[in-house]
Amino acid sequence: MPPVDTQTPAQHPAAAIPGARHIPGCAVTVRRCVKCGLPETYETIEFDAHGVCNVCRQKEHRDTAIDWAARKQMLNQLVEEYRGKTAYDVIVPFSGGKDSTWTLYYLMKEYNLKPLVVQFDHGFMRPGLRENNERTFRKLGVEVHSFRPNWRVVKRVMLEALIRKGDFCWHCHTGIFAYPMWVALKEQTPLVMWGEPSSEYTAYYDYRDDEVEEVDETRFNRFVNLGITAEDMAGMIRDGFDFDERDLKPFTYPPMRELKRLRYRSLCLGSFIPWDVKTQSAVIQTELGWQGDQVEGMPQGMYTYEKIECWMQGVRDYIKFLKRGYSRVTQMTALDLRNGRMDKAAADRIVEEYEGRRPPSLELFLEYLGLSEDEFNAIVMKTVVPPHRPDFAAIRNADKTPDFDHWYREGSVAQSPV
Repeated sequence: MPPVDTQTPAQHPAAAIPGARHIPGCAVTVRRCVKCGLPETYETIEFDAHGVCNVCRQKEHRDTAIDWAARKQMLNQLVEEYRGKTAYDVIVPFSGGKDSTWTLYYLMKEYNLKPLVVQFDHGFMRPGLRENNERTFRKLGVEVHSFRPNWRVVKRVMLEALIRKGDFCWHCHTGIFAYPMWVALKEQTPLVMWGEPSSEYTAYYDYRDDEVEEVDETRFNRFVNLGITAEDMAGMIRDGFDFDERDLKPFTYPPMRELKRLRYRSLCLGSFIPWDVKTQSAVIQTELGWQGDQVEGMPQGMYTYEKIECWMQGVRDYIKFLKRGYSRVTQMTALDLRNGRMDKAAADRIVEEYEGRRPPSLELFLEYLGLSEDEFNAIVMKTVVPPHRPDFAAIRNADKTPDFDHWYREGSVAQSPV
């Protein structure tokens, strides 16, 4: 295991900066937004003279300066432009989580569209999610296109992405955003509608921009694919690994000339209507029987609507904590703080108690990739974002989720692979 930093948080100069706070499992103190608590290691973050981050300022703009009635009219016109022109009115990329479920529900109930639901199955769908999907599909009456990539290739690219970027989810990032575009071409359906815009959580795009966010190849290359194309990945994994390069096609973005010939539009529903995850989650629970789930490392019974799709979510959040000193707990309390649903003292207590716990699913993850935990820690340590440094000795374990024993274990004969 990498050596533990022995410097106390109080010794770090950031301790004197407004908003700085020590978190268990972090060897140093980092600066944090005085309003929402996001740290200086958060992707795309900037602080103004008042110590407030740009994500908070975007939210203020969203709530006070955007003419949402005009945006809704834009959506109305967009829908009518594409309605009834092809076999399907719209492609809805669908994970089964709260945002894609709400998007599908809203487009059908508000506009009575005929969608094609496109599901990229990353290989880690939880049992409860599959049950949600079944209820949703039957309740709404939709046609579904589901695709799962080659498991051997998935494991290999997970390892490569972890080593090179400290993010094993390359296949999921690229597949979710590229594969539905291939289906759009195949079905000759030009309108593709996603859920929340990235401006809701980061500043890769900004609510303060005049134009709505396009979910296009520029966005794909800007932050979705981690700077690694499928062609790059093929070259990275070729040595010593027998695979068919056609297995990587689902992770490539379709040729722009073909998409332009289709006159495609790929947009976020949240660019046209205000996004409110708690309200929307409540609606789909009532109308579709959608059910939340406990996620590893999250406060018991809180945020059961968030990131329930994947049994590797706990590992993803843990890596983020090791790299950047925050995880899903901080992201969710920050969202509640921006929406006025929690006070700062309560948010700080929750973060102090739950942030950065080691998930039980790490054991499964290491089995999949053939790594020891020491090897895993050494890989992640190479991607740590200063000034954060993890304190492994202070990291606590998260509890198992109720469905943990049903998750696939490599080589197990007692369980069936998903």
